[in-house]
Amino acid sequence: MSRTRPFLSVVVVLLLAATVAVAGPAVAPPTEGELKATVEALTGPGMDGRRSGTAGGDLAAERIAEWLKTAGLQPAGERGSFFQSFVVATATRVAPGTAFAINGRMLDLGRDWAPHGGSLRETVAAEVVFVGYGLSAPGYDDWAGVDVRNRIALVLDGAPPHLAGVAASRLEKLVAARRAGARALLLVSDTLPSLGGTAAAVRLVSGTVTRAAADALLAPAGTTLAQLADTITQRRAPASAVLPGVRAEIRVALEVADRNAVNVVGILPGADPALAEEAVVFGAHYDHLGLTGGAVHPGADDNASGTAVVVGLARAFAAAGPQPRTLVFALFGAEELGLVGSARYVKSPSVPLARTALMVNFDMVGRLRDGKLTVGGVESGRGLRDTVSDAARATGVKATLRDSPYGPSDHSSFYGAGAPVLFFHTGGHADYHRPSDTADKIDAAGMARIAALGANIAERLARPAYVAVPRPTRERPEPSVGARVFLGVGGGVSESDGLPLSQVVAGSGAAKAGLRDGDVLVRLGDRPINAFDDLLAALRDRKPGDEVRLLYLRDGIDHETLATLGTRP
Repeated sequence: MSRTRPFLSVVVVLLLAATVAVAGPAVAPPTEGELKATVEALTGPGMDGRRSGTAGGDLAAERIAEWLKTAGLQPAGERGSFFQSFVVATATRVAPGTAFAINGRMLDLGRDWAPHGGSLRETVAAEVVFVGYGLSAPGYDDWAGVDVRNRIALVLDGAPPHLAGVAASRLEKLVAARRAGARALLLVSDTLPSLGGTAAAVRLVSGTVTRAAADALLAPAGTTLAQLADTITQRRAPASAVLPGVRAEIRVALEVADRNAVNVVGILPGADPALAEEAVVFGAHYDHLGLTGGAVHPGADDNASGTAVVVGLARAFAAAGPQPRTLVFALFGAEELGLVGSARYVKSPSVPLARTALMVNFDMVGRLRDGKLTVGGVESGRGLRDTVSDAARATGVKATLRDSPYGPSDHSSFYGAGAPVLFFHTGGHADYHRPSDTADKIDAAGMARIAALGANIAERLARPAYVAVPRPTRERPEPSVGARVFLGVGGGVSESDGLPLSQVVAGSGAAKAGLRDGDVLVRLGDRPINAFDDLLAALRDRKPGDEVRLLYLRDGIDHETLATLGTRP
């Protein structure tokens, strides 16, 4: 026994040396002014809400890559770049052959008319029927008494002036036209929509025409759009009619192409021979909702704030000089579309996940209320709780520590792949996923304190062994309605009209009514649904036990069902 003790002592010392923190050059965390400027840049002109797969999202990625390069980081993306690409969606574009002709006269695509992204890809040549506003409401029905079967329905946008408070969405008009037997629908509007904005599919040919194009279409019948609309207004009744001598041919050819987005990844190689192969990943998603519901969602807190902290830490560590461990700074795309970017990273990490000591995720860290920060995942690695507690005391940050590493943000991708994680978050607020999440509401001084805490954790970190934390037996879904009422759906992020359902909760009223993931909700009761806020508003005055009628689309076919509302879990 006595002869083995010296050997065992040496082994213990070596093991301890491999797990304790090794100090590197002192790091000066990013300043309040720097962080504020970064948030303002990410929410400024051209960013348009940074939706992945759009020009604004691409501009944000390019700007972030420039910042990392200027700071002195090495590119850790593909082919020597900072970018790690992935397919974020399939985009529809107009293909050759798309055309619209009035009695043989061709109209200009993009100026006089535009096909809808959800249109059937077919050719229709038929008579044109004017169907008013394409509206069916109590005491008023544009579709009654007119035969639109195998014809092209021409309808006005909006609703008749005398029907105050009555609304009909584009999708409802398409559904009504399909039910009436029309082969195509042309919607008259002052502006032509994008393919993405009209991507929800209804099984008929459809497009939008300008008022000038509609008048050209109506000319053979000796009338104008204004005259037809005035007739409805004066009668306070429909004026639908087959238009003599008015024929049109519509050819819609669309093709699908991949829409790409990128992660932006830079790296600072470690300097300690014993630790350089290990990495700490600082991560945040830079994407947001883009143009949704007709409004730009700037996403200052969600998540320009987290992006600014990660970029600021990259600059700070690069300026300080090499640290013992390798540091990876990863800005993810398409988090709002389902953690797509972080899932892509963990499949091809810059440093293998087996050698990733910790992933620190900053998501919505721009509103440090009362100086309090929530840090989740402290039980995902052995010793992490103590490390975070010590760092919080050292930096003067009041941190509420949460055991669970689970949650709807990018750290979940890393934890699922076997890496310990921490999740920094300053809490929800009324501006979440709204156009009002603007840069002027950001607490840049609070962000600077959070960045200092993140840096301190990395500096004092020992290698935390991964801990498998049991998943909660009943995860609480993100609220989809008001304080009590629960339909049981989660809305996907989409620039198109209608509400695509990304989640239908098992056992909920929606599930029992037959809804599935991927359906598009069009109407609840008497209210059209074109965004998640519309659903919230439609349910605001309801109560558990109420029965509501739902109109939804599945594979371009409309369905109606009744759902009984429950109480939110």
